[in-house]
Amino acid sequence: MGVSPITSHVLDAARGSPAQGVPISISYAPSSQAASAGQSSVIGRGVTNNDGRCPSLLSSDYVLKAGVYTVRFDTKTYFALHGEKSFYPFVDVTFEIEQAAPHYHIPLNLAPFSYTTYRGS
Repeated sequence: MGVSPITSHVLDAARGSPAQGVPISISYAPSSQAASAGQSSVIGRGVTNNDGRCPSLLSSDYVLKAGVYTVRFDTKTYFALHGEKSFYPFVDVTFEIEQAAPHYHIPLNLAPFSYTTYRGS
């Protein structure tokens, strides 16, 4: 079984452990203008596993194309699972691909009042 061309890994920085159960969606728009005008379409969904990873966000045969992608992490749902509130109900990580590479990894370090992200490998 292949891996999604866009993957994610969520770490709960407050607990020091992987964040299992974070719902994630990914949207695509052909340009930044289209994305900012709300003309994005959801192209995939998933939930982080016990290692905080979402290896099947897109099907392994999905062909990436130039455009703007937004990965949305539903942090409110995750923190509610732990009986906590979160200042950020969701985190959107938006990035632009000019020339598609075989794989992009979007990590998220998460806490109830803070988050960080970077382009992973």
